[in-house]
Amino acid sequence: MPVSVLTRLPILRALLAQLLALLVVWLLLLGLAGMLGVRPSLVVVALAQGCLAALIGARLGLSVWWLAINLMFVPGLVLLRDLDVPGWIPLGAFSLLLLLNWNAFTERVPLYLTGREAERRLRSRLAALPTDFRYIDLGSGLAGSLSRLARDFPAAQFIGVETAPLTFGLSWLRCLPRRNCHIRLLSLWRVDLGEYDVVYCFLSPAPMPALWNKARTEMRPGALLISNSFAVPGVEPFEVLQLDDWRSSRLLIWYPGSTAPDGVDTSG
Repeated sequence: MPVSVLTRLPILRALLAQLLALLVVWLLLLGLAGMLGVRPSLVVVALAQGCLAALIGARLGLSVWWLAINLMFVPGLVLLRDLDVPGWIPLGAFSLLLLLNWNAFTERVPLYLTGREAERRLRSRLAALPTDFRYIDLGSGLAGSLSRLARDFPAAQFIGVETAPLTFGLSWLRCLPRRNCHIRLLSLWRVDLGEYDVVYCFLSPAPMPALWNKARTEMRPGALLISNSFAVPGVEPFEVLQLDDWRSSRLLIWYPGSTAPDGVDTSG
């Protein structure tokens, strides 16, 4: 497998960390049994493997939540075995997690949901635009905010793109009653951003530099790129809207296709 693919997909780095940790722990067990006659309990071995997998994952550049998965994966399997939990339950839980968070495994973009305060500030900012604007949500999740914004701006068009299968299905059903809101099973990298007046995203730090390059290439003058919480490294936003939420997050706004239109207050 090409090194670039291993670097880009965190699930492969997490798997590599698990396998390396298993190998090291197995070699240690052989040494302890052969030289000292020591045979640790399965729980101790599982905890040691989990700690080592988390340490290796950190060296491989995995994010904090991946480190938690690496730490708990094997100990969790041992615990479930001791509790005599049917095998289909953890398998089903993992499948559900995978279907809801497919982007976290492939694009390093977990499922983030737009909060009500962010939605309120978005609504206020969109009200300043012409009524027939076109809006796209890159990674629209469960489409709660997208659907409500579509309800509040009936003359506008709202598009959400999502690649996590279960998330797409739920959001597609949610937006069915809205004639001006549509969900597409499509990667954000295959979207032509030049078709939209507003591009909104709530992704993660990982894809922001590539998204900025795409936006600079495709977005037309005057179109807004709005990122919830995550900045473009080295690029100052034209507007910063502070959110009064528990994370003290922000909406960051750029005009990738041009400078800010006259009269825009860039102070936030």
